[in-house]
Parts: sequence; C-alpha cells; structure tokens
Amino acid sequence: MTDDADAQTGSSPRQRKIIHVDMDAFYASVEQRDNPDLRGKPVAVGGSRERGVVAAASYEARKFGVRSAMPSVTAKRQCPDLIFVKPRFEVYKAVSQQIREIFAEHTPVIEPLSLDEAYLDVTENLQQIPLARDVALAIRARIKEVTGLNASAGISYNKFLAKLASDHRKPNGQYVITPETGPAFVETLPVGKFHGIGPATSARMNALGIFTGLDMRNQTLEFMQANFGKSGAYYYWISRGVDHREVRASRIRKSVGAETTFSQDLTAFDAMAAELQPLIDKVWRHCADKGSRGRTVTLKVKFNDFQIITRSRSVPVAVASRDDLERLSVALLQNEMPVRKPVRLLGVSLSSLQGDDEDEAQLGLPI
Repeated sequence: MTDDADAQTGSSPRQRKIIHVDMDAFYASVEQRDNPDLRGKPVAVGGSRERGVVAAASYEARKFGVRSAMPSVTAKRQCPDLIFVKPRFEVYKAVSQQIREIFAEHTPVIEPLSLDEAYLDVTENLQQIPLARDVALAIRARIKEVTGLNASAGISYNKFLAKLASDHRKPNGQYVITPETGPAFVETLPVGKFHGIGPATSARMNALGIFTGLDMRNQTLEFMQANFGKSGAYYYWISRGVDHREVRASRIRKSVGAETTFSQDLTAFDAMAAELQPLIDKVWRHCADKGSRGRTVTLKVKFNDFQIITRSRSVPVAVASRDDLERLSVALLQNEMPVRKPVRLLGVSLSSLQGDDEDEAQLGLPI
C-alpha cells in the first residue's frame, strides 16, 4: 500500500520513530554565543532601528513580543532596549553544517527544513540506540558540546506530531508524543497551532465552528474536502493524529530568492532597476552553482506602508541566462510604473526549479 493510499485509509505500514530538531532562536543565539556582551539581552538579528524587518529574535526580546518578520520600528517600540545585530549568514550556514554532521552520525534519513531545523527518521539509527528519546538526548548534547548552542526536539511516530512536540518544551527541552497519547494531544490544540494551518485557514475553520482538534475530528471527511479542497483530507487525518508522510532524505528546493530593504524609500524606475541588479546576481549565482534553472520569475514589492505585492511571469522553458532573468525581472518592475506609493523593499525569486538536488528548503538570500 502506498503512502497516498494510507493517507486515505488511516492505516500505517509500520510505526516510525521521527525526531524534529529545532534550534532555539538560532541566529540570535549564534550572535549571543560569539559576543558575550549580548548575552542575557534582547537581540534582534536583521533590520535596524529605523528600517527593515527582524529576521530573528532572542528569547529575551520575545518576552516583549518581538518576533521574526516584524518591522524594526515596531520591534523597537515594543522593546526600547532592543539591540539590532547585522546578520552573518555565512556563519549561520557553517554552524548549520556542523549540526547536519551530528545528525548524520545517527541517521542518513535527514530532511532539512531550513538552516535551523530538520526531521530525522531514527526508526533504524546508526548508533543502535533503542529509544528515540535517547537518540534525541544524544543529538542535543552533542550539538551543545560542538556548537555551544541549545536545541529542542520533538519525538513521535509521525512528522506532524514530532513538529508539535518540539514546540512543547522550548527552549532547550524535548517532548515525546506516543501513539497512545497522540489523538488526545491533538484534540485540545487550537487549529491555529496546527503546523500547515495559517491565519486565513484558521479563520475559515473558526467561521465553520471548528476551533480545536476535537472540533475538526468531529467533521466528516466529505465535509473537510468540500470546504478545504485537497488539504481537507490532510486536516481530517492529522486531527486524528495520523500522518504517513515519510521523512524525505533529499528535499528539492522549490525556489531561490533575494531581497533588500532600502535606506530610503524609492519611487524612480531607474533607481529601483539599479537595486535589482545585485539581487539578480545573487539569485543567478546560486542557480549557476547548483546547476538549477527555473521557469517562473517573481518580483516582490513592499511599499512604505508595509503593503506587499508580488508579480510573476512563467516562461515555457527554463530561464537560460542571467540576462534573461534580468530582462524578465525588470519588465515586471516596469509594468508597475509609476508606483502607487514609495517603495521600501524589492525582491526577486526564481521558482519551478529543475535540476537542483540541494537538500535545503527554500532559503531567502538577504543582501
């Protein structure tokens, strides 16, 4: 029986042991590790006092409500003592590689989601450790020894519950959800806490009287599919603690992008076209390095009131050169001229990638 068939029947060919490892406030923790003056203080990586957005926040900053993707000016207003630190992505990538090597000491079945989190299938682990919780303890201890950083872990029999479990004891903790406790754990959870259910879907569910996992479990499969399309079956089964997705040892990157926030808002086409050039360079350099090509170019525009629009164009065959990427990107910008409001950020991404065997998920490339 295939996984797709299992997902429709709720049956499982075998019980897996899956760990979701999530580094605690990764970027900010690296900065606090490397700069003792930042330890114990509210730190925001990225942005500045006046411009940009927060890429990551330390736990000291999170106590004030500072979070990733928050405009810097808002973060500073909520936490007046917030310290902004310029991101060092090459350092984060190097630390991430150290962590990946520790994972590989325990299992070859690793599915990275980003630089700071991954799923591991330890049903059969290389150290022959009987219990998955002990594998997680060993991995977290080794990460601390090698990098000086804390990691949290969730352990369960499927990916959905492992992800939920890793959030349950953060920071620097771990939690196990067993087959016996899985359905009960899910039933009290607000639907907005379900991984894969965003604010819009959560609001739609609330409008239908679905507020918790138990509310969702009380719906029929037909009802969920009628109201949520293809995702309805997935929601139906995870509300029962059922998720048969395998840990994929090689995740194909769907897109690669770069963006930058300007020191001053822009309105002139020539100035914005000039700002696109280093973004195009960075995206194309990644594609050249990885031997990948994409068919869809997307322009991201954020205005000075923080409204965001995206404009895309897909072509029949993969973009073949940096010049083609530039031509398509600039044409998308030209179509928006004159801009309705001053622009504070531009981004370029290339998606529908082909020939890319990189095992990281989509990764924005900040300038």
